Formats: sequence, C-alpha cells, structure tokens
Amino acid sequence: MSKILGSWSGMRKYLEQEMLAESLRGRIRYGCTSYVGMDGCHIFEICIDGKQVKRFSWETVNSYFIDNGYTSNKNPSGIGEYWAEFWPLLDKHPITDRTEYTDEEFCNALENYRNQDIQESLRSNNPLIRMFAIFDRRVGKRTLTKLESELDKQPEWLQQMYLLRFKAELNQ
Repeated sequence: MSKILGSWSGMRKYLEQEMLAESLRGRIRYGCTSYVGMDGCHIFEICIDGKQVKRFSWETVNSYFIDNGYTSNKNPSGIGEYWAEFWPLLDKHPITDRTEYTDEEFCNALENYRNQDIQESLRSNNPLIRMFAIFDRRVGKRTLTKLESELDKQPEWLQQMYLLRFKAELNQ
C-alpha cells in the first residue's frame, strides 16, 4: 500500500478532510486494518454514520465467489480449498462485473481518482473510482442533479452512496 498511497493516516486525512464534500464531513470514515501474517494485504472499509457499509479485501471477494456459486467447491474445508479457485475467478470476473473488490483494487482506484480530472472519475468504468468521486467536494449541485438520472445504472451498493450525497447536497 505505501508504494501507491503513502501513509494511511495521510490518505485518510486526504479522503475525509481535504477532498470530502462539506455536507458529508463527519459522516464518512475510511478504515484500514492489517494483521500480522497477511503478507502485506489490508482490509479497507467505509463507514457511514458509524456503520460499516463496504469492505475491500481478498477475503470479501473470495467469499463473494463462493456465496454466488462461482466456485466448483460450494463448501470448502481448509485454507487450501478455500483459496483454490480465487485467482482464475478474479481473472474471469473483472471489477466491472463484481460487487466485491480486493484491497489492491481499492488502492488502484484511489490512485487513479487522485491522478485524473474529477469529471473523468465520475464517468469511469470502475465503480470504486466513481465512489471516491461522488463524495468529492469538487462535485457541485449542477453535476449532482445531472447524475441523479444515472442512479439506476450504478451497482446497488454504490447507489446508497449516491443517494447519501444527493440528500446531503440537494436536500432531498
């Protein structure tokens, strides 16, 4: 993570204070956890009003594959069976076709969001980039009004974030 993002505390400050829309300050919190033995992997989370609404980790993606019947072994036992089909499934199901994402995908989306124009981020094919963008302070009321008509095109998990911003900014 540090190669891409720098320190987590600095990134959290960037997301929650510097770039977050004023109407959402104090309501959105980003978290990052790393455990000993995780081989450099992290678990990122987003909380809204103190409630976790989304997690980003290998574990959430692999559980998604198992729970949605993408794996041939529906009841894996042991760590080997649990992870056996992960990489081929990750290659087979791109980020645009899933609703769960890895920590690496979170970091890559954050890096892309930080290094491109906000309008480009709002139009991105990557739902994680759009997630960062919808919370951005540079997105004004006119843009939000235009985005309302595209709400149903967003993944269900992302729709709640769009609605949060619409309600906070457009008094709906």
